[in-house]
Amino acid sequence: MDWLDQIKWDRDGLVPVIAQEQGSNDILMFAWMNREALARTAELGEAVYWSRSRQKLWHKGEESGHVQQVHGIRLDCDNDVVLLSVTQRGHEPGIACHTGRHSCFFQKLENGRWTAVDPVLKDPSTIYKA
Repeated sequence: MDWLDQIKWDRDGLVPVIAQEQGSNDILMFAWMNREALARTAELGEAVYWSRSRQKLWHKGEESGHVQQVHGIRLDCDNDVVLLSVTQRGHEPGIACHTGRHSCFFQKLENGRWTAVDPVLKDPSTIYKA
């Protein structure tokens, strides 16, 4: 049996993926992969996701240069969530979020409100094409 066949893909042929920074163990982002994206990730050693909004493969960093080097790929006990161990490349410290922050999980619930607690490391308008 192919290793990809052991994954429980959802009805759209996708699996949720968590990118975790090697070393710090920071959770950088959550995304989706289809079979081709996960196969390419394993082959390239760089994260390739499936963009649900654009309906196409998305090589992380293709526009921004903020590539995720993949060190390990794990599958949870139910075979329905993938965990990537990554090093975020392209800017120091690494920027994983399209908002120019290190992590997409920069909002914290404080006193009944979501508060941005992590700084913008680089203005997104200087990262992405209009």
